[in-house]
Amino acid sequence: MTTDSERASKAAPKNRPVPRDQERYDGIWIPRRDLLGKLAWGAFLTAVGGVVVASIRLLYPKVLFEATQTFKAGFPEDYGVGEVSERWKRKHRVWIIRAEQGLYALSAKCTHLGCTPNWVESEQKFKCPCHGSGFYASGVNFEGPAPRPLERFRIALADDGQILVDTSRVFRSENGEWGHPESFLAI
Repeated sequence: MTTDSERASKAAPKNRPVPRDQERYDGIWIPRRDLLGKLAWGAFLTAVGGVVVASIRLLYPKVLFEATQTFKAGFPEDYGVGEVSERWKRKHRVWIIRAEQGLYALSAKCTHLGCTPNWVESEQKFKCPCHGSGFYASGVNFEGPAPRPLERFRIALADDGQILVDTSRVFRSENGEWGHPESFLAI
């Protein structure tokens, strides 16, 4: 005859100890070697996929789209005598200055480390916020660590009478190029 305790032990599943080489994952018994094998294959396939994507990327050229180097800056009448126009400072990094003799286009890039100076109307100078270089409205440096004056760009009149600025053609004062006819537009 069987006792109640023996019947209960036969009916209920026995709790077996988990072998050391197995892990329990989501209620499913997975051997540790199988789990590590699947992880290793996943890492391998991910690495191979990365190499394939990088190889395909090499087939396409690396192109940098920049703003055009030549632009029209309006008509000479749009600029008052003694005025420093900051209209093109953000888009093309150019100031257009109207002197009594005519117009010239200055680079809005400090010759020290390439920061963008600001025009200080009250002091009539360009002041670099990075290291304090100062430039007259003509572009000549007079204070701070800037080693040379600002650069001028080619400026001319287009066929329709507008000012044409070409930032690919640079004139430097230290090379004596500010006297070049294309560095200044006589009006």
